Amino acid sequence: MVIAGYFGASGLVSAFAVASSVPSMLYDFLVGGMLSAALVPVLSDYARAGRGGEGGTEQNIEARPGPHPDLVRLVGALLSLAAVTLAAIVLVLVLFAPQVARVLAGGFDRFDPALLPLTTRLVRLIAPVVWFFSMAGLLTAILYALQRFSLPAIATAVYNLGIVVAAPLLAGRIGIASLAVGVLAGSIVQFGLMAWDVRRAGLRYSVQWSHPALGRIMRLYLPIAAGLIVAQFQVGLDRRLASGTGVESIAWMRNATTLQQLPLGIVSVAIALAALPRLSQQFAAGDEGGYRRTLGDGMRMVLVLIVPVLVGLWLLAEPTVRLLFERGAFTAADTAQVVSALRVYLFGALFAAIDFPLNYAFYARNNTLLPALVGVLSVLVYGVVALTLVEGLGFLGLVWADTAKQAAHALVMLALLGWTVGSRQRQGRADLREPSRSGWLGGTLGPTGKTFFAIMGAAAAMAAVIFALVTVLDMTGPPTLTSDLLQLCLAGGSGALVYAGGLLFIGQPDARRLWQIALHSASRTRIGPSDSSRE
Repeated sequence: MVIAGYFGASGLVSAFAVASSVPSMLYDFLVGGMLSAALVPVLSDYARAGRGGEGGTEQNIEARPGPHPDLVRLVGALLSLAAVTLAAIVLVLVLFAPQVARVLAGGFDRFDPALLPLTTRLVRLIAPVVWFFSMAGLLTAILYALQRFSLPAIATAVYNLGIVVAAPLLAGRIGIASLAVGVLAGSIVQFGLMAWDVRRAGLRYSVQWSHPALGRIMRLYLPIAAGLIVAQFQVGLDRRLASGTGVESIAWMRNATTLQQLPLGIVSVAIALAALPRLSQQFAAGDEGGYRRTLGDGMRMVLVLIVPVLVGLWLLAEPTVRLLFERGAFTAADTAQVVSALRVYLFGALFAAIDFPLNYAFYARNNTLLPALVGVLSVLVYGVVALTLVEGLGFLGLVWADTAKQAAHALVMLALLGWTVGSRQRQGRADLREPSRSGWLGGTLGPTGKTFFAIMGAAAAMAAVIFALVTVLDMTGPPTLTSDLLQLCLAGGSGALVYAGGLLFIGQPDARRLWQIALHSASRTRIGPSDSSRE
């Protein structure tokens, strides 16, 4: 909202979006992909009380409080090597900023020759963020291993707060560079908070240059790195093609992507992460029935929650974008373009929503290879569709390509999971001579299919109510802040009530379960902690 208010959806914002994507791409490749797959598991192993080190034995360390010495040595080796490596990467990025800018945003020259030199300057200004951001990611993994979660959550918000503070203070003097200064300031504060919390946890690390666990971390990370290379190639290709469709295209896509990713993060990612530990435990225990039930529960819960959000956001896209962004330098024309992109992105969001639990279901089975291979396939789908549509549809062709990528990935993952779990189930029946049961994934997605049709019926009723109310409210006059709020609250709220009421009326089990959870949470809140402790 701050960026839109001060700079609109201009070529300046597109140049900043390209420059700010460079630290994100490097972080995702160097640290982000390693965080959950390698760093946290290995560090957690070394953080266990009494661990005797690599290949060591359990020891009684009650007389030795604080982190285990072997963890201290591992942390020292990780941070020492990372600090030097990342500093070298920052130096290379500064030296080759013109080449990086041309690869990612060479299309700017077709429209505004001044944007490419600006992108180069912003890349150089923002380059140190790679060091601070990535080092903060390593500290996040250390804190997670030490079971400390509060500061990492707060520090992430502080990182974004840098732009919110810097733009109003500096935009009038240094223009779009104020956003780069904000990102740099936010990354420094984020790193400082994490480093302080690591020291507060009692971890005093020293410079180390080797540790046996470093090889173990790299072995876990290499398969994921191969997939990330392809994923980052797709991000770079998207930026390069978008820069050739107009100077505002990247800015419009950035705003639309933000609105698309919000419900995915709140619903799909959260549920997938919550299901992952239980899926892993059930697979390790050989409990295929429990694994299928947990996966089916998670997917149905995602569908029940994500569909009304996506339907409501699609129908109310215009007042939503207008309310959030249309002020200052952000015009009604920008709103129209962001709405067009958002509505296409939302089709892909439905596939992305079910894709998260499918990916985590494979991770729970200790299989990262198949998701990586499917990721490569989906990037190929993106490339073919993007190159086919970009000339005729402009930046919207790239949005459709992203939607095609999401759909291809989700559908292939669903088929592969059905084949993987189904073959395991057939093998179990052959061994145990159990009677065969029909149904995809042994009946797991049978209930999910029924849930999907129930959701579609309730969502259709919801859409009819929202559409009718929006049509009536549009007759009251031109859009204003009040009318936009009224549409979101009245039309959106009424549609949500119709959707929830419809599912509860037909007795949809997952909707009833959510309703019971909500009632239970409300009753516990009214009881209070002192009374609820006696239950």
